[in-house]
Amino acid sequence: MASSPARLHDALACLAAIGEESRLRLYALLADAELAVSELVTILGQSQPRVSRHLKLLLEAGLVERRREGAWAFFRASDKGAPAALAQAILSGLAADDPAFSADRARLGEVRAARAAQAQKYFEAHAPVWDETRRLHAPEAEVEAAILDAARNGGPRWRRLLDIGCGAGRTLELLAPYAESALGIDLSAAMLGVARARVEQAGLRHVNLRQGDIYALPVEPESADLAVLHQVLHYLDNPARALREAARALAPGGRLIVVDFAPHQNEMLREKHEHRRLGFAAAEVADYLRQAGLEPVLHHDLAPGDSAGEDKLTVSLWLARDPRPASP
Repeated sequence: MASSPARLHDALACLAAIGEESRLRLYALLADAELAVSELVTILGQSQPRVSRHLKLLLEAGLVERRREGAWAFFRASDKGAPAALAQAILSGLAADDPAFSADRARLGEVRAARAAQAQKYFEAHAPVWDETRRLHAPEAEVEAAILDAARNGGPRWRRLLDIGCGAGRTLELLAPYAESALGIDLSAAMLGVARARVEQAGLRHVNLRQGDIYALPVEPESADLAVLHQVLHYLDNPARALREAARALAPGGRLIVVDFAPHQNEMLREKHEHRRLGFAAAEVADYLRQAGLEPVLHHDLAPGDSAGEDKLTVSLWLARDPRPASP
């Protein structure tokens, strides 16, 4: 939806904020990527106080948004409001091959490469743990195909995707291409770092990531058309509460996909991998969904692969919908 034209006061505030070389370069960077102050300091070669001062002016003009993630703060160009639309129009009218912008983009590429290397290091350290669990159940490609089929159950596309407990970002990578906007939430800053590198490498610029508590999601009510909890419930001490919070985020007619394990007796997952629950019965999750005000639509089990070994795990998928009529 197009923004209303900027009023004179807002237009002048926007022009004053962006009408300085460093701030214009900052805005151009934040229109391309979500960055921390330390990363902006590295790219611009300016002091932290100076960069912070420039960011403050851009924030006050409504051109930039700030998001807290633990002790860190990340910034990105705002896409809301008339001042932001005016700033974007100014940016689009500038020469892409300007030497200053070209140098900034080159240093941004270096920052992204450093992020990717850090994420890969974390991933490699934890991959043996994840692989140990994957070997016990159906091939990942089969699980992902089932998730995609369930997501398309109400139509081939959805506008607003919410990935709750997004982890390393693979579900975002799978589903976000079909969404107009996507938000991944996770409590772990380290996992969000992995997810951030993944979505950047996939070119998913419409994906946002946010640190948050699964029991108190940092989202507006009715803000998602499709929400997903993929292999999350078995870590929780109160799965029913998490599903109620997920239901709060669904718009009328919205859908929720839950993927977890069917009941099993593999105590290794509790002892080594912090699983609080050894799977869920189909009726148990269906009851949780109804208590959250949702209507279960389907339940599907994926049998373990032939190479899963003795302690095989069955992956279960539930799809539920908000029973209220969807907005036209």
